[in-house]
Amino acid sequence: MGEILDRRTAVLVDQHPLWLDTVQQVIASVGVEAIGKHSTAEGGLALVEEHRPDLLITGIEMPDGAMDGLTLLRQARARVPDLRVIVLSMYDDFQHIDAAFQAGAVAYVLKKAHPDDLTSAIRQAFEHSIYLAGGRPAPMQPVREPDQSPGLTRREVEILQLVSEGYSNAELARMLWVTEQTIKFHLSNIYRKLNVSNRTEASRWAQLSGLLGTPSVKATV
Repeated sequence: MGEILDRRTAVLVDQHPLWLDTVQQVIASVGVEAIGKHSTAEGGLALVEEHRPDLLITGIEMPDGAMDGLTLLRQARARVPDLRVIVLSMYDDFQHIDAAFQAGAVAYVLKKAHPDDLTSAIRQAFEHSIYLAGGRPAPMQPVREPDQSPGLTRREVEILQLVSEGYSNAELARMLWVTEQTIKFHLSNIYRKLNVSNRTEASRWAQLSGLLGTPSVKATV
């Protein structure tokens, strides 16, 4: 499934133990060790506090009456500020996806996705570069804040900048090590927040809002 990361540790949280075992096997393929697993958010938070892992992978829905995954996400990051969190969920609606990124998730992976999508999300969580064709990583340009923000997340601003430079969904997916479906989720959120209908209108908004700096050289893919 690709190159192995330097040794990292993770806490896994999902209400279904079978998913915990499956995710443990998937992340082991990229050198991430599951040092704790739990089927409740409260138990997962205790594991995060005890072990201070590099990564938390959590579902959203938890047993009735318990803390949900998004609350776990926020509380875990408050206790371990450097913690990376990936949400692994069955929900594919914008409300849940947007809420996860607003809470501080670095990636949102659907449970029906291929295991490679999860490993790509893990790599992206620990890489601070854009992936270019041919294997050359290019330093990320600082994400500029728009003059008037309509509530875009930092990742949405980053994607809007790249879209405005002319990259396709497939190119963005390769550059950011995520799936095209993830890019589409982000773009749909961006269009909704900007009240626009397409990439051209979104790019125009970015230009008028001072979001675009010096254009970068477009990679050949």
